[in-house]
Amino acid sequence: MPSPDDVAAAAALGVPSPPQDRRDDVVDVVHGVPVADPYRWLEDGRAEATQAWTTAQNARTRQVLDALPGRPALHARLGELLEVRVVAGALVAGEALFTVERGGGLDQAALFVRSAVGDPADEPRLLVDPQALLAEETAALDWYHPSPDGRLVAFGTSTSGDERSTLRVLDVAHGALLDDVIPHTRAASVAWLPGGEAFAYTRYPAPEAVPADERGYHRTVWWHELGAHPGHDELVFGELPDPTAWPDVSLSLDGRWLLVHVALGWDHVEVHLVDRETGHRTTVIEGVDVVSAFRVVEDRLVGTTTLDAPRGRVVSAPLDRPTPARWVDLVPESDAVIGGLVATERSLLVVSTRSAVSHLHRYDLDGGASPDGGEVALPGLGTVVSLDGSDQRDEAWLSLASFARPPQLFRWTERAGVEPWSPAPEAVDADRFHVEQVRYPSTDGTPIPMFLVRSTTTTPTASTPTVLAGYGGFAATMGPEYSASIVAHCEAGGVWAVAGIRGGSEEGEEWHQAGMRAHKQQVFDDFAAAAGWLVAEGRTSPRRLAVRGGSNGGLLVAATLTQRPDLCRAVHCAVPLTDMVRFPRFLIARLWIPEYGDPDVAVDFAWLHAYSPYHRVVDGTCYPSVLVTTGEEDSRVDPSHARKFAARLQAATSCGEDHPILVRVESRAGHGQGKPVSRLADEAADMLAFLHWQLGVDGGG
Repeated sequence: MPSPDDVAAAAALGVPSPPQDRRDDVVDVVHGVPVADPYRWLEDGRAEATQAWTTAQNARTRQVLDALPGRPALHARLGELLEVRVVAGALVAGEALFTVERGGGLDQAALFVRSAVGDPADEPRLLVDPQALLAEETAALDWYHPSPDGRLVAFGTSTSGDERSTLRVLDVAHGALLDDVIPHTRAASVAWLPGGEAFAYTRYPAPEAVPADERGYHRTVWWHELGAHPGHDELVFGELPDPTAWPDVSLSLDGRWLLVHVALGWDHVEVHLVDRETGHRTTVIEGVDVVSAFRVVEDRLVGTTTLDAPRGRVVSAPLDRPTPARWVDLVPESDAVIGGLVATERSLLVVSTRSAVSHLHRYDLDGGASPDGGEVALPGLGTVVSLDGSDQRDEAWLSLASFARPPQLFRWTERAGVEPWSPAPEAVDADRFHVEQVRYPSTDGTPIPMFLVRSTTTTPTASTPTVLAGYGGFAATMGPEYSASIVAHCEAGGVWAVAGIRGGSEEGEEWHQAGMRAHKQQVFDDFAAAAGWLVAEGRTSPRRLAVRGGSNGGLLVAATLTQRPDLCRAVHCAVPLTDMVRFPRFLIARLWIPEYGDPDVAVDFAWLHAYSPYHRVVDGTCYPSVLVTTGEEDSRVDPSHARKFAARLQAATSCGEDHPILVRVESRAGHGQGKPVSRLADEAADMLAFLHWQLGVDGGG
């Protein structure tokens, strides 16, 4: 096998130079500190100069990536892996079981329904194919909520990766759309009355109704009667503690009790209970940095909370006095991190994780467990992707996945345990892959969990091409989830590592808080320590190592490459945040101030500016090869972050011929959600072909 340096040097002869970009002398003084911003002109995505820059960058990138001889084979294999039929997002309503499924000839995720009491071999019925519904390739199903009896389903669709969706209602039996159409929803929460004649839901103001810098905020709760014009809907909950607050709603089975959860960031959720018969509202909890999630079960509140329990506990409270003083433990805090629960007719099923590996326990509705502790055996190391239970029967449905196991539907009953409820995908033989979890010391000595995935025929050495991934933020747990890219990379003889760094919730809320705000640098240190451990253990070497991450993970790898340009050979930086001084100015980014801090506050600015990747690029440094990717319609992380960072790297690097900085800006695409299978294959093939080229994988370049 040729060395990566030989391969890259040879291929670099055909890599054209990046376009010569304009560099403006823009300097702001922020809290007394001069802050240069030479590529501010790239913030305006609609400007002619920005569009010309994007066109030139895409042309250069396509010239390079399309010439890589390994890309066609990767694209073909990734297409096969992405075409695997996956079943996720299961919800049960009455005798109907709804699922979101993708692959098997479907280019987009679609909504299906099947009987929850019938034969698992019965084929599900297609309800909503967003591409067919909107006659648009990029049309996506964003979310759905069935009525309690399963007769109706509210769902949201969007196009071009926008994520700002339109609510519609479907008659399940006849497959017919009702006249109800409600715009300006996003990841909408919908709570139906038992008979399906009305629902509470969340929506946003029309864009023209608020100033430009307020769009994407002011999410409020409304009440809609079926058949009524949404302009006549009643405002149910609009007293937001902050415009960035994120309310969600649910109703008790009898429709009397309305629960409103209001999130302020990722470590603070306030809960309000409304008696719809009397109109009386009770504040369950507010003003405390804890996360709680309740539901009405029979005549009480039951839910999870991190109050006095950073790893979570399950509590109950009477409906007439539901405040923390009356909370009673049903499942106390343990060494597992509680992720959620569902109630069936007779059981509480509680999902938890230990170092990001899912576990499932069954309890009585009053919290009692069986003598063996109530653990439900799951088929292998993996992640519970979704879980929902029947309120009419003692059964539940869950979707399970692992790195090389696509999401599959299972049913739980106390008698039979967990049993398959959809066919196992055939395109991937999970037994051909080995998954292990190790722990490595970070810079402060803290042990960090990390998954290592490889083919059973691969023995890691210093020459093994390795991709290290991470996220490290927003209490997101990096558990075992199916990835076509991981499978394809491991089939090519590589190792894929996933580090459970701080900022996530792998070890509970304290783990999250140890990597947010002023502690964010520890996240980058944890990630760099993972790379150092892989090299020190002889499992790879810097020239055979790549790192990748998206969104907050894009910030992670951007910060890593600017702080440690010697750490690895190549980087995939997807839909990233990179300008941490100006990030709250764009799209919905003020939602993330509780996680990162506010650059308008001097103390917060100090730590944000200290690691902001765009501002940490140093002229004359030899940076790793980098592929920066984004979608021009991203309504979550503004693509200007990717444009500015890539331009700054291209201008600064001293070794751009051997270590190219490439930019891929996808048109009519967003943050990644709802992307068609065909486009996912294109994107993944570009990413893996680039990394394999740089790491010297046989056939990669």
